[in-house]
Amino acid sequence: MKKNIQLKLLTLLLFGVVTTSCSQTNQSIETIKGNKITNKDLNFSIEKVMESLQMPGLSIAIINNNEVVYHNVFGVANNVTNAKINKQSIFEGASLSKPLFAYFAMKMVDKGILDLDKPLYQYIPHPGIAEESKDLYQLITPRMVLSHSTGFPNFSNNKNITIPFKPGTDFSYSGEAYQYLTAIIGHLNNVGWKDKFNTIFEAEVNKPLNMKHTSFLWNDHLAANKVYGHDEKNNTPTDNNTGEWSGKTFNSFSSVHSEALDYSKFIVAMLKRKGLTKNSFDEMLSLQNKFKPTNKMLKETGQIGWGLGFAQKKTPYGIMHLHTGNNHDFQSYTMFIPQKKYGIIAFTNSGKMLLFLKELEQILGAQF
Repeated sequence: MKKNIQLKLLTLLLFGVVTTSCSQTNQSIETIKGNKITNKDLNFSIEKVMESLQMPGLSIAIINNNEVVYHNVFGVANNVTNAKINKQSIFEGASLSKPLFAYFAMKMVDKGILDLDKPLYQYIPHPGIAEESKDLYQLITPRMVLSHSTGFPNFSNNKNITIPFKPGTDFSYSGEAYQYLTAIIGHLNNVGWKDKFNTIFEAEVNKPLNMKHTSFLWNDHLAANKVYGHDEKNNTPTDNNTGEWSGKTFNSFSSVHSEALDYSKFIVAMLKRKGLTKNSFDEMLSLQNKFKPTNKMLKETGQIGWGLGFAQKKTPYGIMHLHTGNNHDFQSYTMFIPQKKYGIIAFTNSGKMLLFLKELEQILGAQF
């Protein structure tokens, strides 16, 4: 009798495992065109694309109806050791830092700490503005920083900053401006812009969104789980640590580390409009900086301009809000379309993200 009970329990356990596995692989994802594809077929297609591109590793998540319906990882963390990527693996997010920081900045607006339209010099004067640009500089506001219309260069490289146009009238992608705003917000919160700044960011963003493994600073989880980057020849560096970044500075424009499922919690919050006031979401998702007809990005990608934190592009399904991240040996991408309740998040430890997205288009429809 005891043997029969044990056999039944074992049969039920095995049946449960089998049915669970089947249900996971047979779950379907709705593509941007409205077609259905099973997890199993998508996994197979991604593996084939990665093989054809010789792409080392990937973490990817897809959102349907404002919820994550697919998350998986593929490939290796290191081409030399062939160590496998797993669902705890962490990647450099590069410029995916910017929209996440923009969300945080809007939290400061909602709290009344930061004014979107107050000139930055009235908070803290910037010490590196060229004499001939000081009048123009005094026009710059947080809104212009988050929509890349300050006229600041991407990086100043310790040179005085010359502003080539009236702020607010053109586009100039700038990590330098983002870091200036970071210093201002740190000053307003009396924490500076290093580890203490991260404490406030975690309280305002990580904890409410349950982003447990996303960080702008080096920590033990990154040390244990960060994968290796790979250059254009798929070579890996000698280590996967902080490189030129100290790991102690909150770089709002570049230093975020994450993976697809954790970062997707932020994208879901954008889709569900969680964590900010209605006005702040309206500001983030409005076209704040419309590209001129001569803009290179408009011509090459069809992007129409920038909101607060995200670029924008018209699609047949509504406005796509998107951002890329590029540290060369790490590349990342996210986009979402509120009208479609759809989004995608992808991190790779190589420089092949755009090639991957182009191939993925054959399976899921246009993602970029």
